[in-house]
Amino acid sequence: MLPVLHIGPLAIQLPGLILLLGLWLGLSLAEKHAHRHGIRSNHIFTFAITAIIAGTLGARLVYALRFITAFLNKPGDLLSLNPELLDPIGAVLGAALIVIYFIRHHKLNPWALYDALTPALAVLAVAIHLANLASGRGFGAPTNLPWAIFLRGEWRHPTQIYEMIAALILLGYFWPSNARTHYQKTGLYGISFLATTAVMYLFFGAFHGDSVTIPGGFRSSQVIAWLVLATSLWLFSKRKPNAPGTEKEISNG
Repeated sequence: MLPVLHIGPLAIQLPGLILLLGLWLGLSLAEKHAHRHGIRSNHIFTFAITAIIAGTLGARLVYALRFITAFLNKPGDLLSLNPELLDPIGAVLGAALIVIYFIRHHKLNPWALYDALTPALAVLAVAIHLANLASGRGFGAPTNLPWAIFLRGEWRHPTQIYEMIAALILLGYFWPSNARTHYQKTGLYGISFLATTAVMYLFFGAFHGDSVTIPGGFRSSQVIAWLVLATSLWLFSKRKPNAPGTEKEISNG
């Protein structure tokens, strides 16, 4: 594990750097191929950066409201860069509001926008697992297999590597040039990526050692994966392919 990279007097948080690079590479790839989905390339970075800012502000605001006394005593913490002072529900709410505004303001097809952003999500998934490997997060359950890695005082499944390899395979399969070839209607490309990603987490979740085990032997991450998979399959059933010869539902952005 290499959570901090020392270059002379500089100490760089490697996981954060990996995530930033993954985000930039993913958005660059999505921007290059956005026209395949009828989305203007300049909308990709604008949408992503705006959603990230709104999500961060929402996460900090909700966290501050939950622990308002602590923030009143130390108001400077509102500007802290500490990610532990963020609320995930606030992040979702903040990002969701800006997503709705952005789609309505630019009169975009939400399914087309989601399809256009799918390559960015695929690249970011690879970066997340690489960052977990660098930080030691997302660690596996104890094992005596010959390819185990020593982490947190025990030999464990290298789940970060399992999931990174799987994410790379998904990135190859969902490469942007395949979107029009294999999917007949907007939304199916992105939904298919979401469903297969859920299957990946459902399978590899069994090897994790960092999530809570619930009655029945399942881990909490697997339960979430089941819910995501079920939702994806339901959405897929609603987005049936167009009949031959019909046009795709694509917004001009």
